[in-house]
Amino acid sequence: MGTSVQMKLLSLEQMAIQDYVPTIAPSSYILPCTPNIMESTVLLEMDISLVSPIVDLLLGGEGAASEQVRELTEIDEEIMQSVSALIMQQIERSWRSLNLKLTPGRCTKSGMVQQIFLANEKLVLLMFEMTVCGVSSSCNVLLPTSFVGFLLRHLKTAQTKKTSSLRPTQGPSLRERILDCDFVVAADITQMRVLVKDLLDLRPGVVLKMKAPVRKPGRLTVENVDIFEALPVRNGTRKAAQLSSRLQDPVAAKEWYDDEPASRSKSTNLLERVL
Repeated sequence: MGTSVQMKLLSLEQMAIQDYVPTIAPSSYILPCTPNIMESTVLLEMDISLVSPIVDLLLGGEGAASEQVRELTEIDEEIMQSVSALIMQQIERSWRSLNLKLTPGRCTKSGMVQQIFLANEKLVLLMFEMTVCGVSSSCNVLLPTSFVGFLLRHLKTAQTKKTSSLRPTQGPSLRERILDCDFVVAADITQMRVLVKDLLDLRPGVVLKMKAPVRKPGRLTVENVDIFEALPVRNGTRKAAQLSSRLQDPVAAKEWYDDEPASRSKSTNLLERVL
């Protein structure tokens, strides 16, 4: 309509049709709509003071309100059909899980509302305050209790299915997931000191003296993290390491923090949690 429309819910209450009919103003815009999910009628009632600025806007005006209360003409009713269809579409979107479709009928008079419903039928009245072009008045939606009951049952079932479908599935634990990861493992004699001149004299065939007792255990390291004390042994034709004791506080080699401090520290923490 080229302007803002504000809707505010004022109340929700249940009443009998014979109690509601006397409250309808004779000049109100009343539109019955038929839902596709069951045999019932949804009623839209809009105060005449809202109809005037809406019609004026759609005819190219500025949305001026009528100072006098008048009966709706056929042109007014025809113009309001498109507005009512938009309101029904918003209701359908609110309850789209029902696959609800509301088919607007023809505008009716207040005196004919009693004939649309059963004499003792109960209705649920949604009372809104609608504001258009500075004009505020009532815009009501009436729902048969049978329709409301169907709606509540369906929404409760849909919510139960949604909740059950959102239950987290039992996935593999962190330990199980990391079993397929690759880590660099080495059996070393750590923290050895060698003279620079000995390193400069290295060439094929030279024996480098480590100055460490033969029986002194080395370290089994995983990604440069000391995990176990280990002795070098042979397993058939392959080299191996015999683990003697686990270190209480695995410590990462200093090179880790010199090269890649952020990524290495994360890997160390993850590895310690798994081991």
